[in-house]
Amino acid sequence: MGIQEADAQHYKELIEIWQASVQATHDFLADGEIAKLRPLILEHYFDAVKLHYFAIDDGKIVGFIGVADANIEMLFVAPEFIGQGIGRALCEFALTRLGAKRVDVNEQNPNAIRFYKNMGFEEVGRSDLDGQGNPYPLIHMALVN
Repeated sequence: MGIQEADAQHYKELIEIWQASVQATHDFLADGEIAKLRPLILEHYFDAVKLHYFAIDDGKIVGFIGVADANIEMLFVAPEFIGQGIGRALCEFALTRLGAKRVDVNEQNPNAIRFYKNMGFEEVGRSDLDGQGNPYPLIHMALVN
C-alpha cells in the first residue's frame, strides 16, 4: 500500500505506534511522562501537522510522519519494523513531497540523530529544553544545501 494521507480515523492506530515506538527508542522518558504526552499527541499534535502513514500490503499501518512549516515534527515506526526502510521512505516522502527541511531530535536519542544525518541533515543548533520545557535537550538539524 505504501504512503497515504492520514486523518482522524487513523489516530487510534497511530497513537499505538507512537507509544510503542517511544517506549522502544526513548529510554530517557519514564512511563509516566509518556502517559502525559499521549493525550497531547492524540488531541492536539496530530491535528497540527500534515500526517501521512506507511501501510504494508495487508493494510496494517507500521509507521507515520507529521510535517508542519517545513519541519518534521514526528516520525515513528512500529518497533518490529524499525530498520526495514520505512522511516527512510517516510522521511524521503516528507523531503520531496511535503517540503521538509528541518527536524528537532532528542539529544538522548543517538540513533535518531544518526538516522537524520544519513538522510542529509546537519546539526545547526541545540536547545537545553524540549518543546514542553522539559530538561530533554534538542538537537536542531536542517538540510543545509
